[in-house]
Amino acid sequence: MITLPSSVSADYLAFYRVLPLGIENGVLRLASSAEPAQGVVEELEEAFGVSIELITTEDDEIDEGLRKLAASAESVTVVDLVRDLEVQDADDARGTGPSLADVREMASQPPVIRFVNTLIREAADARASDVHFDATRDRLRVRFRVDGILSEVPAPPVTLQSAVISRLKLLAELDIAERRLPQDGRVRVRLEERQLDLRVATTPTHFGESVTLRLLDRGGRPAALDQLGMSPDMLARFERLVARPHGIILVTGPTGSGKTTTLHAALMIRDRTAEKIITVEDPVEYELPDVTQVQVQEKVGLTFSKALRSLLRHDPDVIMVGEMRDEETVDIALRSAMTGHLVFSTLHTNNAVGAIARLADLKAPSYLIASTIDAVLAQRLIRRICDDCRKRYRPDPQPVALLAEQPVGKIQLERGEGCARCRGTGYRGRTGIFELLAFDDDFRQAVTREVAPRQLMDQPAVRSMQSLKQDGWAKVQAGVTTLEEVLRVVSI
Repeated sequence: MITLPSSVSADYLAFYRVLPLGIENGVLRLASSAEPAQGVVEELEEAFGVSIELITTEDDEIDEGLRKLAASAESVTVVDLVRDLEVQDADDARGTGPSLADVREMASQPPVIRFVNTLIREAADARASDVHFDATRDRLRVRFRVDGILSEVPAPPVTLQSAVISRLKLLAELDIAERRLPQDGRVRVRLEERQLDLRVATTPTHFGESVTLRLLDRGGRPAALDQLGMSPDMLARFERLVARPHGIILVTGPTGSGKTTTLHAALMIRDRTAEKIITVEDPVEYELPDVTQVQVQEKVGLTFSKALRSLLRHDPDVIMVGEMRDEETVDIALRSAMTGHLVFSTLHTNNAVGAIARLADLKAPSYLIASTIDAVLAQRLIRRICDDCRKRYRPDPQPVALLAEQPVGKIQLERGEGCARCRGTGYRGRTGIFELLAFDDDFRQAVTREVAPRQLMDQPAVRSMQSLKQDGWAKVQAGVTTLEEVLRVVSI
């Protein structure tokens, strides 16, 4: 959300029905549903110190944007109120000034509480997945992660760093006196009809404690498998694989690529009334009906491997392991598939074939890998073009050829111009791009022979699959996302 200069208030913008979206290359993008009143553009150009580009949008989008901007402006007002609190000096914010009693009292002051509450509400309204409070040399930097991208929001002065951080720790019932070690906690909050779980993680840094909040909507439901963005052909193949009675299905990708969402969607198409389905997760992000879910708690010794060993005695039909992160977990999962269970799990690899090398690194025997794994699905998340401000344009042929892997003639693609609904980014929401490697007999034999990764890439099962890059290009051509977005997330 754009920061307003002191001479421009949210009330001023609401009165004239204009909404600043953001500044790019020295130009302020200003949304309005009609021609602004005389003199307004000139006043805003002087206030912001940049030229203005007018963008026409709908009244309801202006209203929504102004409401969010007012909430952001309220946060700035909170900062001003908090600044008036009695704080000794900037060193207090770095944990060297006030006593523990003083910090606890400051964290309970109404302005600090109001700032934290408003920030959480604004993050929820913006559909943020995380809120980052990063301690820097001269301030506490606050950013929202929306659709995988971080954007900065108004923050409190550095003199109140300890108060804001301590307020977050108090909410999560953490030890505010402990500033030398990382801590993890959680708190459940209610925002009108919504109930949020906040996962709070703190870590000491050179300039003070930094905190990350993970926002989980308890009222949310896992996405259906046909809502993830797979092509119809891939979706049909993946559904057939998920319906098998035993074996292993792996989903790979970096952190935050939607692997758990895909596995939950796969579990939801199983017959949960006729089967015993058990998951081991860290954390449990969605509550699945008719599924037994176990939360890993390493502090008390409940690891993935220990939980998995215990759950095998509960007569499961389907097991989901949140992540294969150690040798023991991998060994138990592979042998569970050998004894007639269907196992879903995730790995951190760059592509589908990379799962073989990763399992080998975790000391998995090649014959077990070949005989138990049915398929590996690699995926990434890409931002969708905003439907309210999409526009056709003629792209530069060089990046087009890079993604299309061949020269392409003159074509027209789509991209978002930026509007109030997408917060000036041109994107709203995300979808997936995928590559699905289904093991056939030839590929299993190659894995058993422990052939090099480069030779695995030459196997027919790999050559015939649609790669992440190819799936991304197909979605660019379909107007789902942009050329730049696919190039951002896919290795070329």
